[in-house]
Amino acid sequence: MKSFFHCFTLLILGFLVSCKDSSTSTSFSNSVGNLGDILASHIDSTKVPGDDFFEYTNGGWLKANPIPASESGWGIFNLVDNENYGRIKKISEDATNSTATKGTPEQQIGDFFSAGMDSAAIEKNDLSPLKEELTNINNCKSKEDIIQRIIYAQKMGYTSGFNMGVQQDLKNSNRFIVDVSQGGLGLPNRDYYFNTDERTKKIRAAYPIHMAKMLSMVYGDSSKANKMSSAILQLETDMAASHKKLEELRDPYANYHKMGVTEINKLTPNLHWAEIMKTLQFNVDTLIVDQPLYLQKINSLLTNTPIDTWKAYLTWHLVSSFSPYLSSKFDKEHFHFYSEILRGTKEQRPRWKRVLDAQENTLGDALGQLFVKEFFPEKTKKRYEELTEKIVETYREHIQKLDWMSDSTKQKAIKKLNAITKKVGYPSKWKDYSSMNINRDSYCTNVMEGIKWQFNYMSSKLGKPVDRTEWGMTPQTYNAYYNPSNNEIVLPAAIFTAPGYKDADIDDAVIYGYVGASTIGHELTHGFDDEGRQYDEKGNLNNWWSKEDEIKFKAKADLLVDQFNKFVILDSLHPNGRASLGENIADLGGIVIALDAFKKTKQYQEGKSIGGLTPLQRYFMGYAYGWMQTRRPETMASLLLTDVHAPITLRVNGPMSNCDEWYSTFKVSATNKMYRDSLSRVRIW
Repeated sequence: MKSFFHCFTLLILGFLVSCKDSSTSTSFSNSVGNLGDILASHIDSTKVPGDDFFEYTNGGWLKANPIPASESGWGIFNLVDNENYGRIKKISEDATNSTATKGTPEQQIGDFFSAGMDSAAIEKNDLSPLKEELTNINNCKSKEDIIQRIIYAQKMGYTSGFNMGVQQDLKNSNRFIVDVSQGGLGLPNRDYYFNTDERTKKIRAAYPIHMAKMLSMVYGDSSKANKMSSAILQLETDMAASHKKLEELRDPYANYHKMGVTEINKLTPNLHWAEIMKTLQFNVDTLIVDQPLYLQKINSLLTNTPIDTWKAYLTWHLVSSFSPYLSSKFDKEHFHFYSEILRGTKEQRPRWKRVLDAQENTLGDALGQLFVKEFFPEKTKKRYEELTEKIVETYREHIQKLDWMSDSTKQKAIKKLNAITKKVGYPSKWKDYSSMNINRDSYCTNVMEGIKWQFNYMSSKLGKPVDRTEWGMTPQTYNAYYNPSNNEIVLPAAIFTAPGYKDADIDDAVIYGYVGASTIGHELTHGFDDEGRQYDEKGNLNNWWSKEDEIKFKAKADLLVDQFNKFVILDSLHPNGRASLGENIADLGGIVIALDAFKKTKQYQEGKSIGGLTPLQRYFMGYAYGWMQTRRPETMASLLLTDVHAPITLRVNGPMSNCDEWYSTFKVSATNKMYRDSLSRVRIW
């Protein structure tokens, strides 16, 4: 998965694991176009490849391009996003000026963008879009009333005590089931409520101040707002104490508990699940409870927490969730805490970019239809489909040659690999948003209408066959993913973007590193990482490994955990090697698989240098180019607690230090900082 923030707004389809950029063709030019060589101009010649390969490859560009005030980081992710922002903006402005029929993509895109850009109307509307729900919360008199609001929040899309949704059953991927999981927090995760380092303590101290400012704008009473913000912090701290940690959430068996309504009622007698299911129109009598102990905590908090605290908690989360779409006083205060304090961002992005982000979340497929029509022709789609097949072919060869896996398990692994569905570019059919009532009256109401549509779309899946053609990302998304429940890799059109360059400007070596390794090979490896390997070829949670092979795999994986735990970030912080294990396995797997695929190309076999770099140097540097990104210290510290990806520099230096051919390519020796002796290098796939 590409490690940037909007990756974490993905639809839940089992779980989605993902990465980055791809491309291929039968022949490429020499990568030297009007912008110069895609690699040479980015090199920092003051760095030694074997000491810091990330900085050697990308440092020249990063030094020349500091992080803009409106961003929490800067690099290739932003360059691609900006290229796509320009494309989507033009699509939206053209739609704004059209006279399209009601319910068509053009009408909905045009009206949504127009309402989002109408700052005068947004200021005038102020809190009015939330008035009805605020009144309902304020009228709560009992525990039962609070429960009704918690359940309604599931439909309305704002944070409440827990999360409910519809997803594929992890043990029976042919059917959908209702899933209940931990939630309810306003800070990014449980660690923010308990960690004692200075960075986290400062954020925890700023949080109730932020809540008080927001609530005072709702109540018109700063004294009440201050009192309630302290109570909310205590309530959320109680919730967080029963949350599982990031690494614990990676165990699918430990987070899968199938329960009937009667059984879950015994677990949580304050919550009447038959009524809850009826209210949400979930016509099933069995649920998956991810974290039963957490639900028990909510059950007790409903009894032990004053009604007024619950009302303040729900009010706070309602307003916080929708504040980016409300008047500027709410929007700016939300930005101040969640972007400035948490991520170190100095100023907001321009309104048009923020509106396009909201439009993507609401009307992503409508935008996608127009996007691919103009920017992703069938010829390009075919090119990347061919590259994907080449990487799969090489992966099959790697499995057959593994020296640590038994023949019987190899056959099952190949069976799973052969069954992987490869989705490239865009879906074969689009979501139909025509029933969504989008107009130019209210930006916030349009966002709410989109959330309502998404909830109804999700709930309508219950009792129907699983549609395995569905996509969990839009074509214009610069990301990719592996979905274990469908045993599929999904590669959206935008992931094949090299900003500023055309396909023909980039040689195979760069493409196989930038795309083949960090996207295609990476996503395929997610099917065989610490979590994905537990699913069979049909997408069911089902252990197909022999006991001996499983022990060998875990031993190799533990070595990678230990390596990443020992890295140091921001002078004193360490990555969570266990939580990031799946991504680290996928990074390493992607590099070694795509490397062997590249060796079959004409460019590798001819061995000619381009820009003073050999084909193998260009391959490894092409991979590193795909992670040409820097981040603010605040953002890095936050991601260490919340992200299952390792820090950006380690997405490059970590796997490279385990790749034998990287050592010979750049003449890395024991005198270099990244050096690992051969016996210490991790080799899995």
